[in-house]
Amino acid sequence: MIDRITSMRKRQRHLRAVWEEATLAEAEGTQRVDGRDYFPPDAVNWDLLQPSEHVSVCPWKGVASYYDVVVDGHRLERAAWTYETPSHAARHIGGHVAFWRGVQVVSD
Repeated sequence: MIDRITSMRKRQRHLRAVWEEATLAEAEGTQRVDGRDYFPPDAVNWDLLQPSEHVSVCPWKGVASYYDVVVDGHRLERAAWTYETPSHAARHIGGHVAFWRGVQVVSD
């Protein structure tokens, strides 16, 4: 099993999540877990996310709820997710949002 302590760390640099030239999230610091940057909830442009009915279960983080990204009428399904009530081990990413499926996380 991967050592979860070494796979979790705080990244202290300016990062943006971008799709279709729109900034979905922007923060000076993210939580990096299992190779993904989790943006704090106040760094997310929630106007570009629509709740999805899709959920998944991670054995150590808990239940993830997904969002579709919608920019200028284009939809990227289940491209964002969050753990609203994560397990104790993942409590530091509760409410934070991660992206995938073509969303790029870039450093400025």
